[in-house]
Amino acid sequence: MSGKGAPELSVKNCGDLRVAVVAAQWHQQVMDGLVDGALRALHELGIDEPTLLRVPGSFELPVVAKVLAGRGYDAVVALGVVIRGGTPHFDYVCQGVTAGLTQVSVDTGVPIGFGVLTCDTEAQALDRAGLPGSAEDKGHEAVTAAIATAATLRSVSEPWR
Repeated sequence: MSGKGAPELSVKNCGDLRVAVVAAQWHQQVMDGLVDGALRALHELGIDEPTLLRVPGSFELPVVAKVLAGRGYDAVVALGVVIRGGTPHFDYVCQGVTAGLTQVSVDTGVPIGFGVLTCDTEAQALDRAGLPGSAEDKGHEAVTAAIATAATLRSVSEPWR
């Protein structure tokens, strides 16, 4: 299971962070689970008014994440799912999305929560979507990682006490 060895992240005093979630629309059931997990995590962290935007597919996530990062958001969470088919399309989309989101984060200094599932089968995606019976909740995890990183960045930009 891919979740083995995941850190226990503790994030506090982040209710004032400005956060956006951008989510693809392909594979509605999986995406509904990812979005629900992300919104639940934000609520648990005291962030009750995140921006939620939907894009057609995972390939469109980086461009929207870049615009959001440039508009003052403290963190952006990108959610999507790509399921392997019978052509190289899977490889191109996964590589483009991963490289694009990484570039946005490094270029802007804004943490991008990577909640893009890259699975061989729909069953694997459903098992990671945070739905009832799922083994993992990658939407929730992507939010927690992004907010923990934003908190770390905030701590290094504040004067030492």
